[in-house]
Amino acid sequence: MAQAGKGRLNYRCPACFMRDLDIDMFYDKEKEEYYCLRCQFTGKEADVLKGNEMVRVKYGAMYQRFGKFDFD
Repeated sequence: MAQAGKGRLNYRCPACFMRDLDIDMFYDKEKEEYYCLRCQFTGKEADVLKGNEMVRVKYGAMYQRFGKFDFD
């Protein structure tokens, strides 16, 4: 994960990442939540990690090779 500035680690926005956009989220110290500049997604760290886990399901079989008879 990229680090845009000093301080807390920036995560990828799960809403943008579901649409194959790699956008970093920023941390608001006052509200103690992460936010995305592109799609206005906001959430606590647990919400962001939960959303990013759903994206991992999408790419779960990325490194597996399938033959034409694997789907019968």
